[in-house]
Parts: sequence; structure tokens; C-alpha cells
Amino acid sequence: MGLLDLEKHFAFYGAYHSNPVNVAIHILFVWPILFTALILLYFTPPLFSPPQTSLIHPVLVFNWGFFSTVFYALFYAALDPKAGSFAAFLTIFCWFTSSFVANSLGFALAWKVVLAAQLFCWTGQFIGHGVFEKRAPALLDNLVQAFLMAPFFVLLEVFQSSFGYEPYPGFHTRVKARIEADIKQWQDSKQKKRS
Repeated sequence: MGLLDLEKHFAFYGAYHSNPVNVAIHILFVWPILFTALILLYFTPPLFSPPQTSLIHPVLVFNWGFFSTVFYALFYAALDPKAGSFAAFLTIFCWFTSSFVANSLGFALAWKVVLAAQLFCWTGQFIGHGVFEKRAPALLDNLVQAFLMAPFFVLLEVFQSSFGYEPYPGFHTRVKARIEADIKQWQDSKQKKRS
């Protein structure tokens, strides 16, 4: 799978997210998972400090949260210039706001808020997969792809369903065909295991 092959990535994601209720659950919970992870990453040590005369607000720390944000943002923008750039903006906005939330909560309270939010959101997603999708989550087959791609894909799903957005003409037709083939292959293998 090519690193920047959006069609393959989205087909992989779509094969695990074809039930509308499960998709809605992911739309609600994926970005809060990213946001709260960034709250926790705020407390990692800085990897470098800007000069004292810098215009950077002292709450903004250049640590693992920042570098994860930059990586995600650049990757999303490289996948698709339009939707990816918007996803990059949202990712940077999450880092910015999560830094202020983390700073005001302090670690003693922040880790409890993050734990509660992560447990709630992950439970919702596992219920979405177990009850509605009736398929294990993608993270069990490709952990990196699931964590890296989920925020972008739920955004792309919203853009497609709300505005008919396609990164390029024919994208959704080709992706839908791949998703259907993957789901059929999964169902066939599941049926063989039962036999």
C-alpha cells in the first residue's frame, strides 16, 4: 500500500466502516480521541525551546504533541490538497487549544480527564464495531493506519456525505468497488472458518 495512496487507504478504512451507525459513532469520537491524546502529550518534555524574544505564547510547547501534530498535518495535506489541508488546520487547531486546556488543568487533573474521555470514546467505537458493524476494528489489522488515518477519514466521510466531495473525479466509485470487494472477501473467509 503506497504511503500517499488515498484510494487504497480510504478503501481499507471503508471496509471496516460501512454501517451508518458505526460511521456516525466514529465521526463523533475520533477527533475527541486525538484532542485528548494531545492534552496528554502536552506534558512530554520540550524537544527544543524557542528564543526568549519569540512571539510564541509560553503555553505552546515544542514537544511530542507538537511534532505529532506537524507530522499528521503534513501527511493529511499531502494526501489531498483540499480536504487534507482542512484536516491539517483542524489538527493544528486541536494542538493549539489542547495546549491551553492542558496548561489550565495541570497534569494532576488532565490525566483523569483524558482517561475518562479516552475510555468513553474508545468504548463507543468498540460498541460501534461489535454491535453495528459486526466486524473487528481496523486497528487490529493495521494499528498505524488506524491511528494515523482515522481523523482524516472521518472528515473526508463528512465532506463526501454532506457536499459530495471527491478528491478527484471517480474517487468514490473506485473506492466503493474496493470496499465491496474487501467486505465480500472478509465475509467469504468468515464463512469458510464456520464451515
